[in-house]
Amino acid sequence: MKIDLRYETINDYAGIKNVNDLAFEQADEGLLIEKLRLNPDFINKLSIVAESNDKLVGHILFFPIKIQNDSKKHESLALAPMSVLPDFQNKGIGGQLITKGLEIAKEFGFKSVIVLGHKDYYPKFGFLPASSWRIKAPFDVPDEVFMAIELVSDGLKDVSGIVKYPKEFEEVS
Repeated sequence: MKIDLRYETINDYAGIKNVNDLAFEQADEGLLIEKLRLNPDFINKLSIVAESNDKLVGHILFFPIKIQNDSKKHESLALAPMSVLPDFQNKGIGGQLITKGLEIAKEFGFKSVIVLGHKDYYPKFGFLPASSWRIKAPFDVPDEVFMAIELVSDGLKDVSGIVKYPKEFEEVS
């Protein structure tokens, strides 16, 4: 299946909301993206769409976050959300979105990405439990579903603490 990946444009907003709403079977993820776009930290080129025959079939968003301990704040990205239309799932589109997004994140100078996701899916791309670096979620979650990846060698060296998500994540959760 031929998939084209590109940055989102304003013309994609309704399609992105639709893909997320259908993939997650509820409106919270689409609403989250709409709210995050209004945040000054939003980076347009870290919101990527997948198209097949000019139809928007997938989307991934990476959003700046902080990992904070008593003495320091470290920059990172949250991978959230990622969605693919139900009829297009299990065809490798999500994997293409993740791979492309990680590549772009690295080009932007980010050293790591955090994800709350399926324990059998994200490790295929190199994600490991975030606890490997003493990084914790700000809420109770099983260790195996809260993961991180280093985009560069030692990207999480000397990084530890609690992930601080933007307020928009709390508003729709």
